[in-house]
Amino acid sequence: MIKFVIIFIGLLLFSINGFGSVNNCMSCHLDLEDEGGSASKFAKDIHSQKGLGCADCHGGDPTLDDMDDVRDSRGFRGVPNHLEVPDFCARCHSDATYMHNHNPSLPVDQLAKYKTSIHGQLLFSAKDKKVANCVSCHSVHEIGNGQMPYSSTHPSNLPATCAKCHSDKDYMAEYKIPTDQFEKYSSSVHGQALLERGDLGAPACNDCHGNHGAAPPGVSSLAAVCGVCHALEAELFEKSPHADAFLENDFPMCETCHSNHDIVKPSDKMIGTAESSLCTECHAADDGTIGLPTADSILTSLNNLVLAHLNAKQSLDEAILKGMMTTNEEFLLKEVDQSLIQARTLIHSFDMDSVAPKAMEGIAKADTIIVNSAGLIDEYYFRRKGLAVATLIITFLAFMLYRKIRKIEQK
Repeated sequence: MIKFVIIFIGLLLFSINGFGSVNNCMSCHLDLEDEGGSASKFAKDIHSQKGLGCADCHGGDPTLDDMDDVRDSRGFRGVPNHLEVPDFCARCHSDATYMHNHNPSLPVDQLAKYKTSIHGQLLFSAKDKKVANCVSCHSVHEIGNGQMPYSSTHPSNLPATCAKCHSDKDYMAEYKIPTDQFEKYSSSVHGQALLERGDLGAPACNDCHGNHGAAPPGVSSLAAVCGVCHALEAELFEKSPHADAFLENDFPMCETCHSNHDIVKPSDKMIGTAESSLCTECHAADDGTIGLPTADSILTSLNNLVLAHLNAKQSLDEAILKGMMTTNEEFLLKEVDQSLIQARTLIHSFDMDSVAPKAMEGIAKADTIIVNSAGLIDEYYFRRKGLAVATLIITFLAFMLYRKIRKIEQK
């Protein structure tokens, strides 16, 4: 039994410190590299955290001391060149059986999608060594998944990851595409939500352009791209008179009014016939359409609803300030808020018969709030008057009682 225990402990120690745990790749690189080198970064890498080591990607025997021996060892692959990287990564990431043992939820079609992307087409067809491959976006030895805050593909970091290439004028010069996308995105309603307020639900580059199959949306596909998030607006637009007109004139559907990378927060000023209106960029008073009259009518309905909402809120705030019970009116004001949101959404139908009823519905509820709040305020003043009269009566009775008591005491 004692011999068995000694043998067992020896085998256990061997399994911890022996052949299976030797990784001369790491020990050598840690000695040779400065702080921040590939070996020190690898601890943060998702592959390291999943139990994979250097040899799983680069091959070779990690127990050997001499680098020449490592190169000659079986399966050594070394460092792939730029053109080889996608196939290098796909050895594992396109193998469904292998990936099932490490992360079953991870797709295995990344390489196939990459080959359809503008990046993949340039790399595989034109052998372009500048175009982005896997490591351009995911980094090399500190690869993280999209949930890791330090990862280059985390939503808050992704715009800057794309901007490494797409904001470099010299690097992008030969491709003849703009390099101001990141600058515009940062000031857009989407960029402010993601980068300033930390809203991870806001779209980053990949939400519109795709991940591994990244491509610029075309005229016909743009509405579908925006419609992933803005589904109701896209549905209304598809049924509107503008849908066919935009298609015939080759106008990008959403982008024509809202732009693409520098999307600003929509406002009521964007509709109507004023100088700030977008409608006047295509329509004129004598263009033979009802475009501008419809835009003016929609704006009038919206303005009336906005004014009614403001008056209702002011009346309700006064009633609340006076301490009255306003629960029902507060709920009703939320319904007016919803009517305003819905009416503004219905603008995308470009149909007055759709917008006007919703606006009237909100105005009617706002009027109810104003009437109810006025009644509560009147009740407040009535109570104050009643309290004053009651106070006088009680004071008079107290005084008379006092006099009566004094007379009794004198007797």
